[in-house]
Amino acid sequence: MKTKGLFKVLIISIVLTTIGSHAQKTDKNPITKNMESTALKTYLIERDIPNAGQLSQEQLAGIAQKSNAVIAEMGNGLEWVHSYVTENKVYCVYKAENEEALKQHAEKGGFPANSITELATIINPATAKN
Repeated sequence: MKTKGLFKVLIISIVLTTIGSHAQKTDKNPITKNMESTALKTYLIERDIPNAGQLSQEQLAGIAQKSNAVIAEMGNGLEWVHSYVTENKVYCVYKAENEEALKQHAEKGGFPANSITELATIINPATAKN
């Protein structure tokens, strides 16, 4: 049990670092830039998917295609950034106007959304330099 909690913290850390490194490339001061400065907020979605780590590239492509199709159908206000696939879970980073849009996406796509967490800010190695 303790290992699962540490693993979740590690995944969240990786997500925040990835988002931070992206922000570093696109904003002169990513440390002070708040994610809420844009209309879309950034969320981390935890999806319980047994044996997710054993999905084939074709299966992952099918899941990605379905997600993209649902996003296109829903219109503006939802953007899939990327996902991390682990043994029995998929952690997805999305930008959305609100949590309800993510719940609708999951329902329309047939994806589980066991946990949806809004990310408050970005922290990365550059944070230590300020």
